[in-house]
Amino acid sequence: MKIKQVFLGLAWVAAFIFATGASAASKEEINAEVQQTLQNFYKQTSAGKHLEQKAEGVLVFPSVIKAGIGVGGEYGEGALLVKGKTVAYYNIASASIGFQLGAQARSQIVLFMTDNALAKFRHSQGWKAGVDGSVALATLGAGGEIDTETAKKPIIGFIFSNKGLMYNLTFEGSKITKLDK
Repeated sequence: MKIKQVFLGLAWVAAFIFATGASAASKEEINAEVQQTLQNFYKQTSAGKHLEQKAEGVLVFPSVIKAGIGVGGEYGEGALLVKGKTVAYYNIASASIGFQLGAQARSQIVLFMTDNALAKFRHSQGWKAGVDGSVALATLGAGGEIDTETAKKPIIGFIFSNKGLMYNLTFEGSKITKLDK
């Protein structure tokens, strides 16, 4: 019975990811969603906006959908902005095994604070968070300020929804791949 459940879970996740990829968004749709996501981000934290303005590059995934029944997966599409202009499109995907049931959508923003961190990301063939680069997940303190140690990191990540910044989440294990658009 256990093997059957794992197999059904894998099949469900594969169908979910392939269906999501099959209905890939156009450049125009992604660009509009990226701009809306940035506006939502600015409402969440002024400290985040300040860091975003100092960043060498900003990778924005407006909607990363995670779903699972025993076996889970997540997928989203977004864009890399350099000096406010879109320079490339990417997807983010990951898979997981363990107790899980349900689905959620969230937005993710990755700030590349140094030229070196941005160059390593742009020249990779499928960048893996935690392997190819460590992403410092930003958390907010009193008054909406970001921890000063986090603000010094070369790569800073934010995960949020329309309800605010989300905690106890991670970028680790996510693979980010450039899209041909």
